[in-house]
Amino acid sequence: MAEPPAPAPVPEPTVAPAAAQPGGLSPSLIVALLLSQMGIHASMAGMRMAAPLQALREGASISAVGVVLALFAVAPVALAWQAGRMADRHGFHRPMTLASGLAVFGALLAVLSTLVEGTAHLVLLGLGALFSGAGANFGVLAIQRTAGLAARNTTERVQLFSWLGVAPSLANVLGPVSVGLVIDAAGFRWAYVLVLLLPLLSLAAIRRVPRSTGAAAVGAAQAQPQAFWALLSLPGMRRLLAVNWLLAICWDVHTFAVPVLGHGFGFSASTIGFILGTFTLSVSLIRLAIPAMAHRLKPQVVVGGCMLGTAVIYAAYPFASAAWVMAGLAALLGITLGSAQPMIMSALHQLSPPGRHGEVLAVRSMAINTSSVLMPMAFGALGLVVGAGALFWGVAAAVGLGSSLTRRLRVQA
Repeated sequence: MAEPPAPAPVPEPTVAPAAAQPGGLSPSLIVALLLSQMGIHASMAGMRMAAPLQALREGASISAVGVVLALFAVAPVALAWQAGRMADRHGFHRPMTLASGLAVFGALLAVLSTLVEGTAHLVLLGLGALFSGAGANFGVLAIQRTAGLAARNTTERVQLFSWLGVAPSLANVLGPVSVGLVIDAAGFRWAYVLVLLLPLLSLAAIRRVPRSTGAAAVGAAQAQPQAFWALLSLPGMRRLLAVNWLLAICWDVHTFAVPVLGHGFGFSASTIGFILGTFTLSVSLIRLAIPAMAHRLKPQVVVGGCMLGTAVIYAAYPFASAAWVMAGLAALLGITLGSAQPMIMSALHQLSPPGRHGEVLAVRSMAINTSSVLMPMAFGALGLVVGAGALFWGVAAAVGLGSSLTRRLRVQA
């Protein structure tokens, strides 16, 4: 279906001076947003590592463990729309305070699960996972919305989203590693106490974010009628979300299929872990480098190039029978996928109507989390039929053909 002509550009919402200094983004704001995201995300990552281990040690079945893990993603799918609207209506601080409270309550339920036996501990772990996932989702949408509004232009927006893209990587190291050390030293109960304390880092950090940040758009959100499907009819929105979904599938496939492919080549578990770690490190490094060259980058051109590069890398993966070759491909893939996300977030902000940035981010969150729940099951079924190599080639073809979507976005965004 042809999309309607793009309307005249809408001026971006202004941000109070406290959000940025005359010379650029305030370093204190960047650090505060980073720490806000790290506290909640590290709490969820630590709990997501500890919960299945505890369940297995208590004798739970693999299927029960799968249900507990799935509950971390259920809340982001079910509550993302409400979280986005809350961010649009109330700004940054109220959603972040709620997010921290949900994460603390989820960790408290996990602590209580260590005090009971039988089915009750699984019920408490599942509820804890549900609240932890909800807290992370409320938090990340509020942070992403605030970042988009705090930046004064595309260059600053790409810079800020690049910095924020490093937070999940750091949190995915901080949470599981620290929780794992505590489990070995003192047991699951004290590990969940640590998980409970991590959101307090977010509570402390959000006090450093000026309450005026992004406040100019809050009144517009309260005045406009809200309609979910109307967002999908915005010029360029469906194309941008389709591009984002294709790239999200690439992340999911890499996490799922690399261990399968590596096992087929006879790689050891430590070698496969090294390959996945190389990918994560590459993502972090490219996001640290992007802010220095953001003024020279055009988001739509970068995303199109990243999709083509990802297609080539995925097509080559099944031929990487040597561990060092696969690690090299993982490093290159980290550059392409890591570069695309800040650009997509910047373009998404530009396409969002004034006062509805949180809702647009919520639509993106629902699509990604639904994919994260459903795609691994689809990958497993397809992998049994066609093999891991054919799965890589299929995704390579899809993302390569999908790169054509970015040419139209160049005009509309």
